[in-house]
Amino acid sequence: MTRARTTTPPPPARIVIQRPSPAVDDGSYPAKRCVGDTVEVSAEIFRDGHALLRAAVRYRPVLSGAWDEVELRPVAGEADRIRWAGSFVVDRAGLWQYEIVAWTDRFGTWRDELQRKLEAGQDHLSGELSEGVVLLREIAGAASSAQNRSTIERALAVADQTALMDADVYAVAEREQTRTGGTTIGPIPLQVDEQRARFSTWYELFPRSWGGLEGVERQLPQLAELGFDVVYLPPIHPIGHTNRKGRNNSPIAEPGDPGSPWSIGDESGGHDAVHADLGTTDDVRSLTRVAAEHGIEIAMDFAVNCSADHPWLRQHPEWFNHRPDGTLKYAENPPKRYQDIYNVNWDCEDWQGLWDALLQVVLHWVDCGVRTFRVDNPHTKPAAFWAWLLEQVHARDHDVVFLSEAFTRRAVMRHLAKIGFNQSYTYFTWKNARWELIEYLTELTTSGEQEYFRPNFFANTPDILHEYLQLGGRPAFEARLILAATLSPSYGIYSGFENCENVPVEPGSEEYLNSEKYEIYHRTLDGQLLPLIGAVNRARRDNPALQRLDNLTFLETENDQLIAYVKRSGSNTIITVVNLDPHHTQEGLAIVPARLGLPPAFAVDDLLTGERFHWHTGRNYVRFDPGVRQAHVNRVESEVE
Repeated sequence: MTRARTTTPPPPARIVIQRPSPAVDDGSYPAKRCVGDTVEVSAEIFRDGHALLRAAVRYRPVLSGAWDEVELRPVAGEADRIRWAGSFVVDRAGLWQYEIVAWTDRFGTWRDELQRKLEAGQDHLSGELSEGVVLLREIAGAASSAQNRSTIERALAVADQTALMDADVYAVAEREQTRTGGTTIGPIPLQVDEQRARFSTWYELFPRSWGGLEGVERQLPQLAELGFDVVYLPPIHPIGHTNRKGRNNSPIAEPGDPGSPWSIGDESGGHDAVHADLGTTDDVRSLTRVAAEHGIEIAMDFAVNCSADHPWLRQHPEWFNHRPDGTLKYAENPPKRYQDIYNVNWDCEDWQGLWDALLQVVLHWVDCGVRTFRVDNPHTKPAAFWAWLLEQVHARDHDVVFLSEAFTRRAVMRHLAKIGFNQSYTYFTWKNARWELIEYLTELTTSGEQEYFRPNFFANTPDILHEYLQLGGRPAFEARLILAATLSPSYGIYSGFENCENVPVEPGSEEYLNSEKYEIYHRTLDGQLLPLIGAVNRARRDNPALQRLDNLTFLETENDQLIAYVKRSGSNTIITVVNLDPHHTQEGLAIVPARLGLPPAFAVDDLLTGERFHWHTGRNYVRFDPGVRQAHVNRVESEVE
């Protein structure tokens, strides 16, 4: 009887690869980059013993199928030399992936050991030379070209230590040797978006206060001239009649009150319709087309809210929450009550039909030229729904950008960013003190969030008029504008900001008096802050340093009412100093540390005023008088002799 032969499996891998970067939750979610970015990849790579290692990063767009590869090298300056790094460039939008591979450098190890023995004066190395011959014969047998094979064979013909350790032979052997004892980690996902997913300048307006969609279209040239590249429209759909809200959120509407745009739907249509007073779907197409001609994207609000008059309540009553007595349950967040809005029932039996209907709404507006959506309160809807919806939309058009409006627990905000939202609202509106700003920006830029969480710093919204703006007058608006625009690559303002509108409905409230959410204004672009807004936006557009988040360094000021920071991108360096006190003159220092590598003395141009100043490494005196100067946005121009 013949015993069946068994194959002994190879021993377990001896190389360890750990802590790869960039990676979100160990690769459970994609890190985010933009087209044209250089992706810096690193990992800890080591093994037992003294053998030398080689490593590489393999990368590809997921849909391409073909891998490219770049070698990794130990990071210079690290004593233990276990951190390896390299980089590659992403050149198209979509889902990418990379993996890190490492293997034992057998020939390099042999050559290194022999070299050390020779340097120590050891002789009788014939055994070591025979090992080198065996390795080179193996490599020659698998060489990819006749030239490489010939280089090795010439060395083998001599077979002494000089020939075997020749630099040209070593270079060929490093390229041609078989990768043995290899270990791979990955693939690790990487989401690559267009640049506007990271860098954008938003202006929010209610179309009904500007003469409808045609009126908004007439404002596009001036908005583009001011430097805005996203115009965000709150819901433009029909508004329900039942339980319509009146002025200042009154539960009883007076005749002629237009109602809240977030109470979506009436007998004329729902989420895929346009309010008759604003225009038509063809007007949306015209608006997006003309906006594109001016370098502007139209952002639409996507709010999963339904009025009692929304067609879905008649067509799909199973999609809504019913109390035991048969009445519908309107939206509440006690003690707040939203009598004019009904939430959908995410746990209904026909949840798939509901999901598909909402997807079709988004795709309808994408077909009309809308490529940016501000999503209303996504944290109150299932995260699984958003992951699915964003995946479906991006599979069709990866250029579509989704902004998450979730002011909630940080873990929830982070999770929404991980599952695919391109940008996120933040707590910036409530961070007004120097220590708060430094603490929060340090979290955003160094905690790991910078790999996937793209902040959008709105200085105000229709729902948020912070006490700082209520009490600080124009200097407060100037300070918050400059902070938002220079700290974050994406920021926005809601119309009225340029007019310094700052009256709350009552003390202690962040709601506006006579809020535009419940009545129609008659807006024009003539606010007192427009020249400053234009200057700030030009600075952002002209300076790559202001178009990133991860290049921020705070400076000491020796005055807690002043905040100073540097942003650098290549040779472009911006130093911003802001007076956080809107009421009093403040003076102090902007201390430029030598570690930034700036010249000992240099000129700076203030991009807000056009003035030139001489600065230097070390202590630079600054003074700000509210109403005269609230900030410096200084570009480093040249070295001063």
